[in-house]
This record gives sequence, structure tokens and C-alpha cells, in this order.
Amino acid sequence: MTRKSEEAGRSTIRDVAARAGVSASTVSRVLGGDYPVSTATRNRVLRAVRELDYVADARARAVAGAGTPTLAFVLEEITGPSFAHMAYGVEREAARLGHLSLVCSTDGDVRRELEFIEMMRAQRAAAVILVGGAADTAEYRDRTRRVADSLASAGSRLVLCGRPPLGPGAPVTVIEYDNEGGAHALVAHVLAQGHRRVLFLGGKPDHTTALGRERGYLAAHRARGIEPDPALLLHGDFTRDSGHRLMRQALARGLEFSAVAAATDMVAAGALTALHEAGLAVPGDVSLAGYDDIPFARDLHPALTTVHVPYEELGRLAVRTALGHRAESAAEHLLLGTHVVVRDSVAAYGGD
Repeated sequence: MTRKSEEAGRSTIRDVAARAGVSASTVSRVLGGDYPVSTATRNRVLRAVRELDYVADARARAVAGAGTPTLAFVLEEITGPSFAHMAYGVEREAARLGHLSLVCSTDGDVRRELEFIEMMRAQRAAAVILVGGAADTAEYRDRTRRVADSLASAGSRLVLCGRPPLGPGAPVTVIEYDNEGGAHALVAHVLAQGHRRVLFLGGKPDHTTALGRERGYLAAHRARGIEPDPALLLHGDFTRDSGHRLMRQALARGLEFSAVAAATDMVAAGALTALHEAGLAVPGDVSLAGYDDIPFARDLHPALTTVHVPYEELGRLAVRTALGHRAESAAEHLLLGTHVVVRDSVAAYGGD
């Protein structure tokens, strides 16, 4: 049977209405469950649905606000391991609470992000969760505030995970982890091993997550009365290739360092490869630390000292908090802790 003939043979809502002796709008009310209908009428409609094997168009029901309630999870790119764990937390918690979760990867395209959010507002999504750092500019705050107000007017809630807050009064939930504190604790651990020249492989200079980790790096030095050498702060992005490239650059320039603090575990993985390619042992010649504690960090050789971020719990908390709040309620700001996971990639300084 062809697709066309299959579709032609499907029962419609009008078929159900005719079988039950009611209007099509009454059938919609029964299936949507959002209007009072007498028990007798409901039973007739449901019997007709069973007899005709009628299946409602999920897209039409979503636009109408009926069917399975939806949560939207919006992130810049979906391949990053940390974001994947957060997405898992969102999906698991949403499913537990009877919600469908939709994922949109924007590739950093603000226009695509706004288009997707508008679609979710039109479909009355219960919440939209935006993930990942951003440049904290007046344009960002104004744009995101308009998004929050628009969603609230439709009965939805905006949740920002790891994004800059919008200030008082915005109908938004902000859920963060102690980004700067985690970096401070990690670099303090490295310095406690006697290292004084610690190379920092950071992210984009205007990225709030990258800036938080850089601030932690600087604060850990200054807490010990050390002014870090600006030449040891290199910027790239949060990828493996960036770590590999920056480490090769540092070695080519002849920078002096005995330890490396990478902005993410993926950056650390790239740096580790570059160090091995240069014939340098970790931690024998150079100590190395990362950030995120993604699963493969323990499987590197040596196992990576890093900062544990509760990404899955962040996702679960984003869902619980969003669904537990009235859309029009005021701003809320939650902060989760981080901690250093000590493994084998950092050793005591053995130089002069």
C-alpha cells in the first residue's frame, strides 16, 4: 500500500464526531481533557475513537496546547560531553514528570535560537532552558529579557543554565555552578604542589564561562601573593583541537611553565597529546589539570586531575525548578557547588 493510500484510509476527527453523534469541537475537548464534558458524551467519543482506531495529529495538538506537555532544551552545540550530560538530566527528569523534551542546537546562531524559542512559545512549551555561556552585553540582557517576558506571557518559563543573569524583576530562573570557585580550588591545588608558572589554556575572552574560570586562575595565584605572568594566559575555545593548538604554540614560543590548567577536559586532552608529541611526560615533566570531570577524564593516561561539575543534576534541577514555578514569578538564582577530583596528572614540582 502506498503512503498516499495509507493516509487516505486514516480516520479523521470528523469521522469520530459523526460516529459519536457530536461536533468535532466536542471530540477535541474530550481528547484534550481541558474542558468539562459529560460522562456519557465522553464515553461515546472514546468508544468511537477505539472503533475507528483514530490517532490525533500530534503536531496539531501541540499547537493547540493539548497532548504531552513539552520542555525545550537549547544549546550552542550538542557534541560537547558536558552538554550531553546536562541534556540527559533534562530528558530523564522531564520524562519522570510526564513531559516531552525537545533539543535544539543553534551553532551559536542567535537568530536560530530566537526562532526556536518563538516556536516553543507558540506551542505553549512549559519551559525553555538555555544552556552555555554568552557575552554579557547590554544587547544580550535586553534580548533575553524580551524572550523571558514573551514566554511568561504565554504561561511558560525561561531557565538560564550557565548564562549571565538578567538582573532583578525578570521572570527567569538562573541555575549556575561555582565556576570561578572551582577554578580557584583547582589552581590552588596545583600551586600547593610547588608550581609557580602555570600555563592557562582558556576559552573565548568574552565568554562568561571562560571568564569565570580565568578569574579563578588569577585569584588562586593572588591569594598566594603571586602575580601570574600575562604571557601564560592563552585563549582559544573549549575544544580538543584548541588545546592541542595552544599547547603547540606555547612550546614553539619557548614559554616556561611546569604545569598547565586547561579550561575544559577536552582542552586538556588536546594539550596532553601535544605534550606527548613533544616528548614531554605528564606529570614527570609537566603537570596537567582540566575542568568538567567528563567520564573519559579518568581514562586518559595519566588519569586527569579536574573539577567535577554536576551537569546531570543541573539539567534535572532546571526541569524541577521550571515546572515548580509560576511563569510570571520573579527572578530566581540557584548555585550548585563544584569540587576538585585529584588523580594522577598533577605531581609535586621537581625543578629549582
